[in-house]
Amino acid sequence: MIDQRPNIVFLFADDQRFDTLRALGNTDIHTPHLDNLLEHGTAFRQAHIPGGTVGAVCMPSRAMLHTGRTLFHIHDDGRSIPEEHVLMGETFRQAGYATFGIGKWHNGAASFNRSFSDGEDIFFGGMEDHWNVPAFRYHADGSYSGKIPVIRDRLMSNEVEYRPADKIQAGVHSTDLFSDTAVQWIHQYKEEEEPFFLYVSYMAPHDPRSMPEKYMQLYDPASLTLPDNVACEHAFDYGIRDIRDERLAAYPRTEEEIRGHLAEYYAMITHLDDRIGDIIHALKETELFDHTIIVFTGDNGLAVGQHGLMGKQSCYEHSVRVPLIFSGPGIPKGQRRDEFVYLSDIYPTLCELTQVPIPSSVEGASLAPLFSRVGAISDRDRLYFAYADLVRAVKSREYKLIVYHHKSQLFRVSEDPLERYNLIEDPAFSHMEQVLMKELIEHSYRSGDRKHPAGQQFWSQFDRHQQGEDEQL
Repeated sequence: MIDQRPNIVFLFADDQRFDTLRALGNTDIHTPHLDNLLEHGTAFRQAHIPGGTVGAVCMPSRAMLHTGRTLFHIHDDGRSIPEEHVLMGETFRQAGYATFGIGKWHNGAASFNRSFSDGEDIFFGGMEDHWNVPAFRYHADGSYSGKIPVIRDRLMSNEVEYRPADKIQAGVHSTDLFSDTAVQWIHQYKEEEEPFFLYVSYMAPHDPRSMPEKYMQLYDPASLTLPDNVACEHAFDYGIRDIRDERLAAYPRTEEEIRGHLAEYYAMITHLDDRIGDIIHALKETELFDHTIIVFTGDNGLAVGQHGLMGKQSCYEHSVRVPLIFSGPGIPKGQRRDEFVYLSDIYPTLCELTQVPIPSSVEGASLAPLFSRVGAISDRDRLYFAYADLVRAVKSREYKLIVYHHKSQLFRVSEDPLERYNLIEDPAFSHMEQVLMKELIEHSYRSGDRKHPAGQQFWSQFDRHQQGEDEQL
């Protein structure tokens, strides 16, 4: 008997923020295939990550996606995933789906093999040279122990290092490598009795930002629209000034340099969009498209000059909001929705759409009721964010309060979405600050933040600072 449940293709970008689709209002960028996907599906314009507990924000973000768990309930910042946290691919595999994984995996080799019954061109790590990806074939026994020798400083040394990998396809861009593998797998798939879960996890548009030249030629840096919150430096130093991401541009940031970074960022996204178009075309050629749920999203946002920042180690909108599109059977076409969403909601949503039981370890909320216009997500009128032991924030429909060790910011995000005007010293908003501060503290307890090492560090320093201010008064 043929299993009638829909297939799933999950497309996961790396560092692509929420405002990088033409269909959602960015007139500078070219994303025709993702725009078309949206016309056949539903976009959530208020999709977020809750931040990250380490500088490599993508690592906990990906752990949250694959486990459906919240930031302070994942293990070891996402470096590995314990067996009691049932993975998304693992759930579909146990439910009779053929699961195939391609591309970046940042949460340990053991959890990859729990998730996928097969795979190819697997990259275990955070970032690499896009043109020379150290990749693995799928090893059913989980022994990803291959190493390839390389001399990195060949002009000054003969020292040999060993990169974990089975193979490197020199000169093949990561976006092309992963997309070609996905297209080939779709064409080879034999639709018999089992549906499939195909996971394609890209390394783009993460730096080092490089792409085939034809995509760069689409963007003239001088003609791009810079957001009004681009700044030479952040308003104050909160502890990330010298981390790797922030060293990608010199201080003070110049308009010319930021324009160059933005052009490269957009070019990488257009390259990604182009190859996603090939995957969608392969689904149509094989007559699988109409029976396949497609999800497109990203693991975190990126500043690229906004607020004087380059990376994603903050609680600003540009860093915690991501694109999220669902398309396929059971998904309304052409809808834009503004419910508050976390990436951890995707896992239970896909389970419900495919009639797969949701494991008890999953903490996210299914979005499936929204697609049938029945009900809504309960208890999601506030969002809680964190970055390491440096920043905490809470967001309502109208306001966002961001708290550092020694400073706070209050933005009326409903009217100031670029978070330009800090209202924290305006007496007219003192009551709102107090309300949101109370909610922030309540969330810190309810979320498990206070028990997490990063949370313990943040709140102990914050409490000491507050006590010192009280004593001065």
